[in-house]
Amino acid sequence: MKTKLLAIASVTGLAVALSGCGGGDSGGSDSTLTVTMWGGAAQKAHVDSYFTPWAEANGVTIKQDSPTDYAKIKAQVEAGKVTWGLTEVEPNFANTACESGLLEKLPQDIIDKAKASGVAEEQIGECAIPILQYSFTIAYNTKTFSGDHPKTWAEFFDTRRFPGKRGFWKYATGGMFEAALLADGVKPDELYPLDIDRAFKKLETIKKDIVFYDTGDQMTQMLASGEAPLVQAWSGRIYQARQEGEKVANEWNENLVSYDQIAVPKGYPNKELAFQWMRWFLDNPKAQAADADASIYGPASENALQYVSADVRKELPGHPANAEKAIGLVNYDYWAEHYDSVTERLNAWIAQ
Repeated sequence: MKTKLLAIASVTGLAVALSGCGGGDSGGSDSTLTVTMWGGAAQKAHVDSYFTPWAEANGVTIKQDSPTDYAKIKAQVEAGKVTWGLTEVEPNFANTACESGLLEKLPQDIIDKAKASGVAEEQIGECAIPILQYSFTIAYNTKTFSGDHPKTWAEFFDTRRFPGKRGFWKYATGGMFEAALLADGVKPDELYPLDIDRAFKKLETIKKDIVFYDTGDQMTQMLASGEAPLVQAWSGRIYQARQEGEKVANEWNENLVSYDQIAVPKGYPNKELAFQWMRWFLDNPKAQAADADASIYGPASENALQYVSADVRKELPGHPANAEKAIGLVNYDYWAEHYDSVTERLNAWIAQ
């Protein structure tokens, strides 16, 4: 289960009638929509920005749960008791879950609307649309590296020139294999399919200097404290830490763009209400921009960037200066097929 969060916590006290979602709730009231996301402050930002305004305008009660749990989605669908409606998921899960019948197929008009509203076509699936973007960046401690710092993944792996521990997310789709191959000389347009053997060989060269993190808090703490003065990071969390006074920064060169999607588990009673929200979301770039300002995750639509405050816009993957330096998009079609096998191998490698 993915743990991309500021803190896993229930979100309460919001403007609309928001309440926790228990397992016994059928989710079937015509004016109730259940939203499940990763939790914490990010979920509060999302709900405040683009669920609450829609709910208030349409007389809808939003119920919430967190964090997203793929096993729970499968269990609900197989039991025929689906309580989760709009659910934030990773694209590799959306791909496999869509194929296996765990998610509702989107109406064609939503797919068409997504394409027409500035959403990248490669981020749109049969069962899911993107809800936010972020990048895996080279993040560095600005006190440790007050002069020069790594600007490429090859330099990130150069522990002689840039000594210190390296932080990686302990998660197969977290960008470490792509970074290792780029550091080893693979061209960006030849990354996929990933040569996992070659990636592990490159990772082995710095294994003694690798520190793994599981959460965003761990990531920023190890970077800010100097425990790992270089981290492959989630871009938005580094900006937030810097705003809080920590001596950290993003290097945007060779950033790798990622995104989350939102989908509806198969059999959710109020799926049509969920689809109504999707249409509203795609038609409201200002709501997406409000979320970007609050969460520091990039908006799903390129058209929303113009409404994001200038300071935040500079820290988003879609900002032209950052987009020009990007390696490209994480290939979640690849990861949908290889996630399980690579995860098993990664865990075994870490344990050695």
